Amino acid sequence: MGEENVKTGGWRSNKWVRAAIPALLLHCSIGTVYCWSLFSQNIAEHIGFSKGAVEWAFSFAIFFLGMSAAFLGNFVEKDIHKSSLIATICFSAGMALTGLFIYLGGEGQSLHGSPVVLIGIYFSYGFIMGIGLGTGYLSPVKTLMLWFKDRKGLATGLAVAGFGAAKAIASPIMEALQESVGIYVMFWILAGVYFVMMFVGHLLLAKPAGWHEPQGKGEKPSIMAVLKTKPIGNYIGIWLMFYINITCGLALISQEKSIVKCIGLIGSVGVISTFSAIFNAGGRLGFSAWADTMKDRNTIYKMIFILSIAFTAIVMVTQGIKNGEGNTLLIILVIALIMVVNAGYGGGFSNVPTLLSDHYGMGSISAIHGITLSAWAFAGLTGNQVATLIVNNTGEFITRVDDGKESLVNPVGYQNVLFFTLALYIVALLLCLFLVRPTDKALEAKAAKKAAKQQ
Repeated sequence: MGEENVKTGGWRSNKWVRAAIPALLLHCSIGTVYCWSLFSQNIAEHIGFSKGAVEWAFSFAIFFLGMSAAFLGNFVEKDIHKSSLIATICFSAGMALTGLFIYLGGEGQSLHGSPVVLIGIYFSYGFIMGIGLGTGYLSPVKTLMLWFKDRKGLATGLAVAGFGAAKAIASPIMEALQESVGIYVMFWILAGVYFVMMFVGHLLLAKPAGWHEPQGKGEKPSIMAVLKTKPIGNYIGIWLMFYINITCGLALISQEKSIVKCIGLIGSVGVISTFSAIFNAGGRLGFSAWADTMKDRNTIYKMIFILSIAFTAIVMVTQGIKNGEGNTLLIILVIALIMVVNAGYGGGFSNVPTLLSDHYGMGSISAIHGITLSAWAFAGLTGNQVATLIVNNTGEFITRVDDGKESLVNPVGYQNVLFFTLALYIVALLLCLFLVRPTDKALEAKAAKKAAKQQ
């Protein structure tokens, strides 16, 4: 079972059993990191700290996800079996330790209100789980592309969609557990459940027979040498547009619930949140599968940025968030913007590994993908934080009431976030158009078309 390459027949050489199912088991587990907003307020109240202080645990988790992927990419490249085991141990251990520190910080405990508890949560949920997230995210991606050579986008989209869908699947379970057993016990139960899921995925995950992984220094070129096979600006463009797409996505998604309340739909927050998670997952699968039919996968990013610019501009011009309450057309436009941004956010993730493989080949794809995920790390520290800064320092908070429920919202602040995201989306589109080169496949198709016309 420990062999990285499968050499026997039957289920052991089935691409669904050896790649797709383990990828879903891994990604559906680690993707629950996005459920943080469901329990961050409860954690803050339980341990005696502000929600703002607790929120940094999520930012650290995303940061260390990206940085562990960047620094451990070569390790994942060499041994997916060990890397998936490390992911399993770190993610479940980080979750269990988070539960422990929440328990120690409870009211009546000696560490209630102590910085030790807060630092412990940062370390457990942010650092330890972050390593599990980074290695777990990377481990199945190359394997999927090797098994599904003709439909790489569909395969990686399926796994990454699992990461996006995890929130929709786990949210009601987490809500129920919080009410029935309490916040810290919930973490302990989930740590055990996700350990089993990820460990099964780890046991099943394997590369196909016949794939030769270069090992020697002379046989395998350095990452920089691979990147330099194209103008270096090409990779910089891919990194930057990936970073911008995540930053803009997080900026809007972090304010999503408040925006929905702002337009008078306080009672529909849960339903809209579920639909946005579905669009997030659907974008991961749909955009990547669609890209399989295109000569140049970069076309998908052009479409994502054009759609995001168009819907953001419409809501800005109509001031849909500010004036949406009671106006059906504006409410539809704001909800459409949320869904489009979620779909584009997800599609940006699922298309990165296949776009990189189209440009730089499969030999070092895990390492190159890992370095590229550092963009996710920095976006995790900027996207929601900048949006929060804008909302807290522009406009003013007012009370919205719906079915007797009151909420503090800042319509002008949320509108101002759109100025920030629109400017970045425009920059990303320009990078996409002028810095990222067409793939070799696209250039060959263009040359063939030109030759056919001349004949």
